[in-house]
Amino acid sequence: MSLSPQERVRYQPCPGEPTFVTRWLSALAISLMFLFSLAVHGQPVPLPPVDLGATSFGDGIGGPGLFVQDIVEPFHASSFMGPNGQKLPGNNALDFVASLTEVAYTSHFRLFGANYGGEMLVPFAHVDVDSDLGTRGTQGGMGDLIFSPFLLQWPEHKLFGKPFFQRLHVVELIVPTGRYERSASVNVGSNVFSVSPQYAFTVLLTSQWETSWRLHYLWNSRNNDPNPVYNARSIQPGQAVHFNASLSYKVHPRLRLGLAGYYLKGITDPKIDSRRLVDSREQIGALGPGLWVATRPMEIYFHAFLEMGAENRPQGVRYVVRLAKVLPAKPKNN
Repeated sequence: MSLSPQERVRYQPCPGEPTFVTRWLSALAISLMFLFSLAVHGQPVPLPPVDLGATSFGDGIGGPGLFVQDIVEPFHASSFMGPNGQKLPGNNALDFVASLTEVAYTSHFRLFGANYGGEMLVPFAHVDVDSDLGTRGTQGGMGDLIFSPFLLQWPEHKLFGKPFFQRLHVVELIVPTGRYERSASVNVGSNVFSVSPQYAFTVLLTSQWETSWRLHYLWNSRNNDPNPVYNARSIQPGQAVHFNASLSYKVHPRLRLGLAGYYLKGITDPKIDSRRLVDSREQIGALGPGLWVATRPMEIYFHAFLEMGAENRPQGVRYVVRLAKVLPAKPKNN
């Protein structure tokens, strides 16, 4: 099985396959799901928000073009989990609604055999926490800007005889431009600088089935203006790895159904000043159904995720809705 020339261009709609434009969703912007300065038992220095389930079907497929995308992500958690996966006592609730506007462009310019591109994402969020563990508060506003200046999208290759597509975000940066108040119990800005290289790929298993994965690594700088509750000059989230995975089936030329999931694991201890905090690494997994629908003038993705296996973070239900407008690139003149 192979794709037509039109199907090899990420942003060109075609009758047989989705355009997969939402694969451009950044690994680090959408979730905005957690409170950067939340200080509760078992999670004194939480990770910044990362892409948990926001990339899915056909993620690795791409080609030259421009698109604008809007994403809405509601999340609710009523279980706050401790270091051994135990539910922490009391009545605890976290609710947020995040939205993201993204602009991405891939050029015809080739580098290492791939099309060169870049993207920028502007997030907004509203977060509400009501916890017997000592944190209560509400905040809304702009989150941290995400910028990917070095993105490589390769054309179709073969893997065990199957069409194989891949993309590398050589560097993606989260810049601490979001709303952050030192004395606030809840913030939508992290006040840290983060770097997250990531690799995405898609394998077309048959004419109907495909599987897509995105693999991430996350590094975070120090926050040199932490909440006074820490009684410290600085705090630093740990490093982490995480991935999104999906499997979908083409039911109709304009409809795909499937399953998607994500998994995150902290790999180093967070720090308060120079002291490492043991038993504070985060973990979370999730699985749920998803669909892709091609409408005019946009494409729609919907996912619902039930989280499980949480350690040192809230565990709940996440929804992701993505709306994308495609502006295909003109063919390159020879």
